[in-house]
Amino acid sequence: MATVAKANPQPVPPRTFGTSREDLNPYRIAQLQFDIAAEHLKLDPGLRQVLRTPKRIMEVAIPTKMDNGQLKVFTGFRVQHNIARGPAKGGMRYHPGVTLDEVKALASWMTWKTATVNIPYGGGKGGVICDPKRMSKPELERMTRRFLSEILPIIGPDKDIPAPDVYTDAQTMAWMMDTYSMTLGATSLGVVTGKPVSLGGSLGRNEATARGCLFVTEEACKVKKISLRGATVAIQGFGNAGAIAARLFAEKKAKIIAVSDSRGGVHSSRGIDPMKALRYKERTGTVVGMPGTSRISNEELLALKCDILIPAALENCITLENADQIKAKIVAEAANGPTTPHADEVLARKGIFLLPDILANAGGVTVSYFEWAQNLQGYFWEEHEVNAKLEKVIKKAFYDVYEAARKYHVHNRTGAYILAVGRVADATMVRGLFP
Repeated sequence: MATVAKANPQPVPPRTFGTSREDLNPYRIAQLQFDIAAEHLKLDPGLRQVLRTPKRIMEVAIPTKMDNGQLKVFTGFRVQHNIARGPAKGGMRYHPGVTLDEVKALASWMTWKTATVNIPYGGGKGGVICDPKRMSKPELERMTRRFLSEILPIIGPDKDIPAPDVYTDAQTMAWMMDTYSMTLGATSLGVVTGKPVSLGGSLGRNEATARGCLFVTEEACKVKKISLRGATVAIQGFGNAGAIAARLFAEKKAKIIAVSDSRGGVHSSRGIDPMKALRYKERTGTVVGMPGTSRISNEELLALKCDILIPAALENCITLENADQIKAKIVAEAANGPTTPHADEVLARKGIFLLPDILANAGGVTVSYFEWAQNLQGYFWEEHEVNAKLEKVIKKAFYDVYEAARKYHVHNRTGAYILAVGRVADATMVRGLFP
């Protein structure tokens, strides 16, 4: 008889700093960010309750045959937070630290992110509690296909459209698209985005998150009267978004002075060549030890004196504990939820210009929207067209957020939430309540 083991989510404990206590539960953080915007907008209490509550939550067991012949039962989630403005949209992450509250938070952030850049989507998110670094490719494929089959009733190109996220990629999306299509009996390209180009993926999608981050940072530099050429940049997280951001910023003649991954970071005041760093990581599995650099921790990287800091890792990197140590002039959040609400207030008092995640990393979902639109119409764009359309959407969103922040005399995150929550609230009220 096969041995069955189940992976269970672990709660995220609050941190204690001296006499102060900061709640790092991502879902409660997401709700607090919403509540702040709702207060500024003076929303009706009933409407607030609708907008802060996920529409649908699905938790599934994912029995998977491992390479050794044993069965392992993974736990997976798909959360649809809001679909007032269009189908749910959001990534699928594979990580041992996935929790339901994290997925609920990420789904709500997707609602506000799609509204910030004004594309016709709602917010969704999914995740599986697993350690993909310890799984073979066949194991990942079997788990992915079973996961997709379990959540299949609630997804579809007009319902909910998954995409890659932490430790998932174009191959993961190809397996999901194929599983959905084989069950449906017809090829459905638009059921997921972030696919390989050979399966209807969009040109420019792989670079979209980092390129969107570059576009908003360029506009922030204009506002702050900082020249991007020669500006010093530190990047925490050297995965897909972080590594590509390093290359794109270097192409604009910015100086990359520090990068890091899960094992640690490296620093060089003379500058780091992003392509050399990427090749070194591909050979060794980490940037740590790269010739011509000195080793630093992820915490030390965040506290470096630089013009632009790009958190491109996971949530809760900038907290009440370390916010006062941040010395960057601009913080551009390429990751989801890297800064806590208490830290936001500290950064604002220090005069640091924050580019919130629902704006700074919205390039990925914007080009996912372009991919979905191309799939539905069966007509595909050249890469320069994709990048030009992305630039137009992201730069307009930057100034929409900036003006909202100035109008309400708040920092940029609250400005972005006021803009986004207002748009979703309007759509919800116009649609009304049925039945």
